Amino acid sequence: MRENLHPASTKASVVRRLLALVRPYRGIVWLTAVLAVVLAVLAIARPKLLQVMVDDYIIVGDIAGMSRVALYIAALLLLEVVLRYIFLYYTDWVGQMIVRDLRHRVFSHVLRLNLAYFDRTPVGQSTTRTISDVEAINTVFAEGSITILADLLALAAVIGVMFYTSWKLSLVVLLVFPLLLWGSYRFKESVRKSYEKVRTHIAAMNSFLQERISGMRTIQIFNAEEQEAQKFRKINRAYTEANLRSILAYAIFFPVVDIISALSLGLMVWYGARGVLSEEVTIGTLVAFPLFISMLYRPIRMLADKFNTLQMGLIAAERIFHLLENKSVAANPGTLRPERLRGEVEFDNVWFSYTGSLEDAVLKGVSFRIEPGETLAIVGSTGSGKTTIINLLTRFYEIHSGNIRIDGQELYEYDLYALRRRMAVVLQDPFLFSGTVLENITLRDANICERRVIEAAKTIGAHDFILRLPGGYHYAVRERGQALSMGQRQLIAFVRALVFDPDILILDEATSSIDPETESVIQYAIERLIARRTSIVIAHRLSTIRHARHILVLERGEVREFGSPDELLALEGGRYRELYEKQFLPNGILEAR
Repeated sequence: MRENLHPASTKASVVRRLLALVRPYRGIVWLTAVLAVVLAVLAIARPKLLQVMVDDYIIVGDIAGMSRVALYIAALLLLEVVLRYIFLYYTDWVGQMIVRDLRHRVFSHVLRLNLAYFDRTPVGQSTTRTISDVEAINTVFAEGSITILADLLALAAVIGVMFYTSWKLSLVVLLVFPLLLWGSYRFKESVRKSYEKVRTHIAAMNSFLQERISGMRTIQIFNAEEQEAQKFRKINRAYTEANLRSILAYAIFFPVVDIISALSLGLMVWYGARGVLSEEVTIGTLVAFPLFISMLYRPIRMLADKFNTLQMGLIAAERIFHLLENKSVAANPGTLRPERLRGEVEFDNVWFSYTGSLEDAVLKGVSFRIEPGETLAIVGSTGSGKTTIINLLTRFYEIHSGNIRIDGQELYEYDLYALRRRMAVVLQDPFLFSGTVLENITLRDANICERRVIEAAKTIGAHDFILRLPGGYHYAVRERGQALSMGQRQLIAFVRALVFDPDILILDEATSSIDPETESVIQYAIERLIARRTSIVIAHRLSTIRHARHILVLERGEVREFGSPDELLALEGGRYRELYEKQFLPNGILEAR
């Protein structure tokens, strides 16, 4: 899947933003820039000294002078090795520091994005932005901008010294130079297009693999392995073909550079030998020029590749900055940060649509009120808008019209993070992270001690089950908690909710996927959780909401019924009465409760 980047995100603006990332390390960058200049000078000094040694000492038989110049060359070589080590180390160091900072910035931004972003963005794409694309930016500094500057300085120095040494021989050598420049440009453009396709296919492959691996159980249950393998084979083939196109460009370009370099050397020997015979060119110059040619063509050979590396880094940076510019972050204008909430909740004529169009509204003028400490049960068919109410109350999405109030204050008057700290949600399929049971309960919050966790587990009735695990509270939970049963994961989620001591508790179909025997344990946990706090319980099983003070019946996004269980059961033809009879009264006869 190819992203549409902002037209305003020009390469110049991307470069400026990348340079802003360098600011904390500008001292090291200046050091590498100075080293680039020094290395360019040292690189041309060796062949020049070789020319002097041949012309001024070897020809005349001055052994002492020759030895002295040889020592100079050896010392320069040693100095160049040390300085180049420092140069390469710190260019890589700067790149790694910037990658570290940028990756943290990107992930922190992703954490603040609202759920609407994740609804429309594949997980693999976000993973690619945070890992692969950020890593590609390292090449802008380690293999791109600074090293390109060093190579360009070296080229300028080599060409300058060549013309100073023999301008005629230099012109002969550079006769084929335009052909090399043209070939380098063609190579750069070819590889750039290939790399763009490679990065696009990487994102597609990451998305495909993440989704299929997460859904492997479904694939195997329905014997869909072959179909999925065929799909992956197609994606993999496209990725391989994109890489092969870049490999083909390299396979053509490098031999071409070698041929042009050999042609240049041949012209130099042909003209230089004639110059030696006519005494227009010294023997030392003829010896030094092959080194000059090598120093001239080797950087050009690598420059085209480095320019591609730089371009790919800029493309990756453009994608990352596009993500950082994403405004799908929940607005947080509120300033209220109460220590506790009383728990009064009110929906007043709330309308909402996931698509943004009220023609597709999921909630249509929903209104209800919960007093502090009361339990509200929400029932209704699939797609009636039950979970949407929870998403709006927790501000995962923004309402289109109407008002939501907590303790008489508009929802948006509260600081978002302070509000969510006073809420807890237990989902139908609770998510467990890789780590210990204790870490999954505390979410690595240093303010929650193990003793507090144990007390909460005992209150819920989960303590004995946790102790039976190998290692107890320090049992290592596998990815997504797959080694635990659904009931065990639910109990851990209940303990997590209680440990954070919320004022408003939300249970979203927390018992719909467990067996009847486990349901009794969960039911006990629910009763302890909802005690003395405002609770909203979404359930298909009406047995789990017998303690609800009020019941809200939703139908296609509208409030069909609202009242106490007794009031709704007394309604002839009522929707709640119909659901109750289907679940508890096989013969359709409503008995006295």
